[in-house]
Amino acid sequence: MSSKPTLTPMMAQYLSIKAEHADKLLFYRMGDFYELFLDDAVQAAKWLGITLTSRGQIDGQPIKMAGVPYHAVEQYLAKLVKLGQSVAICEQVGEVGASKGPVERKVVRIITPGTLTDNALLADKEINRIVAICPTKKQLGLAWLSLQSGEFKTKLIHINALANELARLQAAEILLPDNATALPTLNKHAITRLNHWQFAADSSATLIERYFGSQDLRAFGLNIKEHAAAIGAAGALLNYVQQTQSQLPKHLDSLSLEHDDNYIGMDAATRHNLEITQALSGQQSPTLFSVLDQCATHMGSRLLAMWLHQPLRRREHIRQRQVAIQALAPHRQTVHDTLNKVADIERIAARIAVGSARPRDLSALRESLVALSTFKLPEKADSQLVDSLLAVFPQSQSVIDLLSAAILPEPAVWLRDGGVINHGYHAELDELRRLQEHGDEFLIALETRERTRTGITTLKVEFNRVHGFYIEISKAQSAQAPADYQRRQTLKNAERYITPELKSFEDKVLGAQQNALALEKQLYDALMQALQTHLTMLQQCAKAAASLDVLSTLSAALDQSDYCLPQWVDYPCINITQGRHPVVAEQVADFTPNQTHLDDKRKLMLLTGPNMGGKSTYMRQVALIVLLAHVGAPVPAQNCTLGPIDQIFTRIGASDDLAGNRSTFMVEMSETAYILHHATPTSLVLMDEVGRGTSTFDGLALAQAIAEHLLQKNQSFTLFATHYFELTRLPEAFTHAFNMHLSALEEGHEIVFLHQIEPGPANKSYGIAVAKLAGVPARALNAAYKHLQTLEQQAQAQERQLDIFQATTSEDAFCSSMKEAEPPAQATLTEWQNKMADIQPDELSPKQALDTLYALKQWWQAQNSQS
Repeated sequence: MSSKPTLTPMMAQYLSIKAEHADKLLFYRMGDFYELFLDDAVQAAKWLGITLTSRGQIDGQPIKMAGVPYHAVEQYLAKLVKLGQSVAICEQVGEVGASKGPVERKVVRIITPGTLTDNALLADKEINRIVAICPTKKQLGLAWLSLQSGEFKTKLIHINALANELARLQAAEILLPDNATALPTLNKHAITRLNHWQFAADSSATLIERYFGSQDLRAFGLNIKEHAAAIGAAGALLNYVQQTQSQLPKHLDSLSLEHDDNYIGMDAATRHNLEITQALSGQQSPTLFSVLDQCATHMGSRLLAMWLHQPLRRREHIRQRQVAIQALAPHRQTVHDTLNKVADIERIAARIAVGSARPRDLSALRESLVALSTFKLPEKADSQLVDSLLAVFPQSQSVIDLLSAAILPEPAVWLRDGGVINHGYHAELDELRRLQEHGDEFLIALETRERTRTGITTLKVEFNRVHGFYIEISKAQSAQAPADYQRRQTLKNAERYITPELKSFEDKVLGAQQNALALEKQLYDALMQALQTHLTMLQQCAKAAASLDVLSTLSAALDQSDYCLPQWVDYPCINITQGRHPVVAEQVADFTPNQTHLDDKRKLMLLTGPNMGGKSTYMRQVALIVLLAHVGAPVPAQNCTLGPIDQIFTRIGASDDLAGNRSTFMVEMSETAYILHHATPTSLVLMDEVGRGTSTFDGLALAQAIAEHLLQKNQSFTLFATHYFELTRLPEAFTHAFNMHLSALEEGHEIVFLHQIEPGPANKSYGIAVAKLAGVPARALNAAYKHLQTLEQQAQAQERQLDIFQATTSEDAFCSSMKEAEPPAQATLTEWQNKMADIQPDELSPKQALDTLYALKQWWQAQNSQS
């Protein structure tokens, strides 16, 4: 029978705390280090590149150990968070020696990918959200929360829409019930499993009501019968935040139920293909966001990214932004200069809410609020939106007064170092500081006064670290020491004494630094509590400043002659004059603008032209102009008029999904299927080279069927780029389809792309000419030209053979007419001569020529029989 391993008190404490946080790395504070033990140490050493050592044993096995300095912990936490890891921070909370055994410790904070608020752990322009998913048989309840902004929303979705929602929300961490089936969509996300009972609708509703102080959820547009899954997801989120932050922060927005008709719909593939905030290469630029982002504040940049991912559908909100942009355009530099002085109020407010704000955060908050509270435009803006934003800032005066009184103009970086609370804020703290700073003056004054009082000329007041403060008198004069002098130490040539006054001073001075630090912490904690009552106002200031920043930044485009604010109409159309790609136009010297005209009679544009001719760029520019218009921003065009749009879809490019066991063609068809199932008559659809991932005939058949489905079933506004020239005949059967092409000039084997869109189909693809531009060797190019000639000849021959055996409807009609017009057997030679004169041999198919020959033979035989 094995006995339990003998553990040191410290390891027993560690294992007890670790058991409560088994799924997280435990940073266990020991002096100036955070230590990790056992498996945590092994993993941390690998991930962080720190030294793995050992300390002590359990059952004869060495205890693995690794550590990081407490003053540099943020850089290590940042690495772990990027790897999707969660960390429990365990601090010493008890006094050393206050109890038997190790000093008391407890977990004071849990760091997870979705609950970050520290700038050291987050990129300045990163939007950090945590998402909870509550599955049911019919649908998913989705809730998301951002600790840095206070955003808190929920929604009901179909399971097939999950990937698209996560792409829109850019989720950093996802919460799932422990009994939920794993979803392939979530493979690339940091997943945290929670007890399934945390997603129960009843208990979640109670938690939400208690947090917001409401009687029921109807005020949030929710009821437990219809929205049980959404309520369950929201409750699980609140519960998780409470666990990780050791409290429920008070800065969360009122919970709201989001509806699909709030924003323009875009699936994950569309967001990827349009390179909104991430390029196809995975880099952060060049993207639509990187081109537009000239914001003065980080919170403005984050709001701009959010607007780009959530273009509005409601016209009244779009128009409000347009009017505000026009109003701010003349004052853009003034706004920018003021906002340059503003710190990241949004994140500072979040850190105040969770109790982790540092002294420099509060001083930066104070200076930012001062800059905003005094800001005014040179003249009144003709915009209700701008007026409402500016009206928020003066409301911060009470916080400015509080911070000005409480925090030094330039406080220390860390509270533990002291020097944070302002002079004159607290009398006792001022006295403690005076003792530290002016102790020498007291000692000199005491020495002078005691010499005068006692008449002892050898009397000195001194200090050493062993005995503290004392009065020293030589042996010769020690007999003259007053009765209130208490002997502290006898030396060979002197006696040392202490007096009640000096003892009191000693206690004050020796404890002054420690007491001052403890008092500063108390005052700082009280200040944080006071600031938490102003969180709503601070968030309003942050959102107003960020909105002003974005609107002012977008107004810069109005200075450019090739940008305009779109016009809105109620009938179906997408009319763009001299449109430009907002990103590519910034990267090239001479960008060729183009037109786009779609309406209820011109629904599907068949776009042909050479490789590298600009088809994909043109299609993306149309989608990006439509997206920017619904953000409320100016668009890169001379004129732009838009009717109702509900969604944007793209099927551009493809790569395989090896993890999901899907080939490139399978990915292409999956994205196409999604579009065909969801696009509506007011959707914009971009289809680029669909069908090219399989055989020519299969691809052509699929491309034509897809185009016909979009025309007949979806009836969407569609840009359909293709190299299947057979599809250019589609307008003959469907009046809502029309041909356009991107032009090019070819001289010999050289090609010049004009990038100009023109009516009608292209006549060739110039693929070999493009291959030459790409640097394919001349030998391979020459061989390609020969193969092309052979293939074209074979295709012509095959077409002739098919004509012999498969007469078209027009050919059948010709043969019938020949028989009807056939001269009778008694026809004269002149009649036959006239008939033959009408025949054009080069226009006859083989079957038509054969039928004519048989008719002539029949007449000849009749003539011979008569003779």
